[in-house]
Amino acid sequence: MATTDVAPSDPIRTEERETIVIRFCGDSGDGMQLAGSQMTNVSAVFGNDVSTLPDYPAEIRAPAGSLAGVSGFQLHFSSNDIYTPGDEVDTLVAMNPAALKTNIADLKRGGTLIVNSNAFESGDLKKAGYEANPLDDEELLAPFDVHKVEMTRLTRDSVEGLGLSPREAERCKNFFALGLVYWLYDRDDTPTRNWVSDKFASKPDIAEANLRALKGGQNFGVSTGSFRVHYRVPPAQLEPGRYRKITGNEALAIGLATSAKLADRPLFYAGYPITPASDILHELSKLKHFGVRTFQAEDEIAAMAATVGSAFAGEFSVTASSGPGICLKGEAMGLGVMTELPMVIVDVQRGGPSTGLPTKTEQSDLMLAMFGRNGESPLPIVAASTPGDCFWMAQEAMRIAVEFMTPVILLTDGYIANGAEPWRVPEVADLKPIHVDHPTEANTEDGYRPYLRDDRLVRPWAKAGTPDLMHRLGGLEKSDVTGNVDYDPNNHEHMSRTRAQKVANVANDIPEQEVFGSQEGELLVLTWGGTYGAARQAVKMLHEQGRSVGHAHLRYLNPFPRNLGELLNRYKKVLVAELNLGQLVQLIRSEFLVDAQRYNKIQGKPFRVSELVEQIESQL
Repeated sequence: MATTDVAPSDPIRTEERETIVIRFCGDSGDGMQLAGSQMTNVSAVFGNDVSTLPDYPAEIRAPAGSLAGVSGFQLHFSSNDIYTPGDEVDTLVAMNPAALKTNIADLKRGGTLIVNSNAFESGDLKKAGYEANPLDDEELLAPFDVHKVEMTRLTRDSVEGLGLSPREAERCKNFFALGLVYWLYDRDDTPTRNWVSDKFASKPDIAEANLRALKGGQNFGVSTGSFRVHYRVPPAQLEPGRYRKITGNEALAIGLATSAKLADRPLFYAGYPITPASDILHELSKLKHFGVRTFQAEDEIAAMAATVGSAFAGEFSVTASSGPGICLKGEAMGLGVMTELPMVIVDVQRGGPSTGLPTKTEQSDLMLAMFGRNGESPLPIVAASTPGDCFWMAQEAMRIAVEFMTPVILLTDGYIANGAEPWRVPEVADLKPIHVDHPTEANTEDGYRPYLRDDRLVRPWAKAGTPDLMHRLGGLEKSDVTGNVDYDPNNHEHMSRTRAQKVANVANDIPEQEVFGSQEGELLVLTWGGTYGAARQAVKMLHEQGRSVGHAHLRYLNPFPRNLGELLNRYKKVLVAELNLGQLVQLIRSEFLVDAQRYNKIQGKPFRVSELVEQIESQL
């Protein structure tokens, strides 16, 4: 419940809120992602818990002012622990008619609407499909606290005298909007001012323009009589430690580099730029001083083949893509299975078949990861659940790959890859070591045998070029132990079953599945990947109301945790919630013979907490 503190001498009252959701939206060239990320930074520095949802247009070069070209950034910041970017928006900043049209439905009744009124000209209205100016529609705007701000004009006034062209001046309007929001929510602008000064150090006129625009927005908030309420969200009570804001792709890159340092091995990354995985390449390229080498390949096939070659040379080898690229990598992934070399294949999932929805989230590739290769090619599959969890699962994927001599698929998605949260920087002592053993001597009296296995069915990892350990690897079926090409039918079946059993043995080396909420009873909600936050919040709300509901979130998808079958049988009903048409639910039904129910959504958007609550209640 909000509390109000009104100073007798000040007509503007201050309300303290536990949680706020803000969304910046405008044309893809309006700098909404930058404004949102800076708001995130200052909120994180202030000490709030934060969760973000960047929303990029699927058409990168969509016409300016069109509905298809709208870019948005949603930020949820709170004085309590939060799990999602929020369902309803408290403050919507709309920079043009298209942004207003595509986003106003998410603004809650009584919410604050800030619009750039200068952008609502006849041409802009036509592009957005408006027959009349919506700012004149009293019925449309009646539920909201509306502020029509001439941002374009006021920004030009703020930067006057700096010699900028009208276009250059207008590009600063995102900082004007940011300054206004900083004032509205009592944010300290110091981190942003420092960022601008560093970012544009070589362009002092641009730096000064952005700083003036930022100050102009703050001054407008102070001087206008339009805003009657000033909001404050206190810091959250986070676990003590050193924190930074981190996105999923950033965390994953740092996690991969960390795993290589833990094992004292070089890291080789081969990739081809593809949305939304490209940032992994960008982030790893910044870490060359940690022994990271990056290779931008000609295509996805070359990237995957280079990863196999690097693993043969004894390096920690990684590649990343999204669904379409994983399809292209399929044959060379099979080569990784056949050669039984350790490597990590990251799939940052996106919406739709073919090109689909490159910038929209979806849990589209679980079946592709399970079965998307020719022949019997089982691979361990793990999935991150939050942006920060990408750091830990990157290390876990590499650990499994090395300890079991197999490629490992790590699934993330656009939602957690681009989303951000406060991340507690771990202590080195908290990191799980990764042991690497490269043999230097032959493992039999007759010489080195590449497929001589231990009791877990794991073969040795001899580096190419090691004296006296010459051996052959390739894509043709191998004879057990010797590694010679072998077409014997019985050997082929033996090797296929052996590789499958080796992957199954991973279950003995991963944690048992845990449940949040009710440990048995009426309903278990089962999720994986980026659906964690919404499902956890929904179950938490209902469990606190005394409902018999638990939540199990899977981070290990092949093999499943060894206690999962027993756990599923503790509940009368199982509900599997996924952003696809029902991929995990099929695996659960076939593996455990459980009549699991499904709840699916494929709109390029994450689950809302409210819709999951409604669905769960319908099952209870």
